[in-house]
Amino acid sequence: DVQLVESGGGSVQAGGSLRLSCAVSGYRNTGYCMGWFRQIQGNEREYVATIWTASGRAYYPDYKKGRLTISREGAKLYLQMNNLQPEDTARYYCAAYAARDGSVCEYKIHTGQTDYTYWGQGTQVTVS
Repeated sequence: DVQLVESGGGSVQAGGSLRLSCAVSGYRNTGYCMGWFRQIQGNEREYVATIWTASGRAYYPDYKKGRLTISREGAKLYLQMNNLQPEDTARYYCAAYAARDGSVCEYKIHTGQTDYTYWGQGTQVTVS
């Protein structure tokens, strides 16, 4: 099974930046959609970004602006967050889903399907 462990969350003032990391282990030599999600207290989990591991191509939901950038280096997934605002306060999760090709990642993010197979425990981000 794939294991994911997030780190890098914390408290930051509005306008600040954070870089979240997700250590990934146990994955096979196949393609995955690896994504970042967030859950604001009382709300449903929502997409932040996802990446197709075989090509490195990133996908973002239509409503997301350019302050959040996903990347991957080897067995680590990153989320760079700039100009953070109080509405970004949430618990951030990384997740993985085995897929045949990147079109699956693109389809899932644009249709809001958050049914990824493997999830980390999350890391809290608080912006004040």
